[in-house]
Amino acid sequence: MAVVTAQMPDEAKHALLQTVLRLGDNALILGQELSKWVSRGPTVELDIALANQSLDLIGQARLLLDYAGRLEGKGRDEDALAFHRDAWDFRNVLLVELPRGDFAKTILRQFFYALWAEAFYGALRQRRDETLAAIAGKSVKEMAYHARHAGEWVVRLGDGTAESHRRLAEALAELWPYTHELFMSDQADAEMVAAGIIPDVEALRPAWEGAVSEVMDAAGLAIPEDTWRPAGGRNGVHSEHLGFILAEMQHLPRMYPEATW
Repeated sequence: MAVVTAQMPDEAKHALLQTVLRLGDNALILGQELSKWVSRGPTVELDIALANQSLDLIGQARLLLDYAGRLEGKGRDEDALAFHRDAWDFRNVLLVELPRGDFAKTILRQFFYALWAEAFYGALRQRRDETLAAIAGKSVKEMAYHARHAGEWVVRLGDGTAESHRRLAEALAELWPYTHELFMSDQADAEMVAAGIIPDVEALRPAWEGAVSEVMDAAGLAIPEDTWRPAGGRNGVHSEHLGFILAEMQHLPRMYPEATW
């Protein structure tokens, strides 16, 4: 358990729990979606790469949800939090629960999220919560690879054939509005920033947007105009897509709650 939690009032502990659940749920749901490419990747190399990235994210989710269970103090472990919560209890951003679509959509979403996570975890390593800092130290290396791999493919697709460019442009138009939720903050975030536990995401945004613009320029695409900024996932208000993800992911543990393997 992180040292700082011992001195925290209940409200601050609740804010920390929300922070950890948000990070853990992001990783869990995106990892689940990436796993659907196993045996379906456009090439064997990409099949293996996406499977490994899915495992990285699931590994991050396990560490974060284990910590969340200890913070919650109700006897729920990582499996209970993953498989026995309903959709409205999840705190992931909407971006990660959207249908995976084609390869262009998958790889662009991976680029957007991984680039954000690399920056967030990079800053989180220097914060006061020892457990989160340790998880961040492991995760930042993984997300740096994810961002580099996805970014290279974004350029290949955008600067490739007319068909690959068209598909990437469609994915950009669909996904861009959802990226704004990655940089939204609420009272729980403000408390954690003030306590020195998490970085201020707004301070990370200029560098993230600069890196995105650089890749988009190389891919021959322009960032869309902001006309819509969907949100709510971080507070449990989700799209219908999360319900389908959870129905598939949670089916066996809910059917056989005492099963072990």
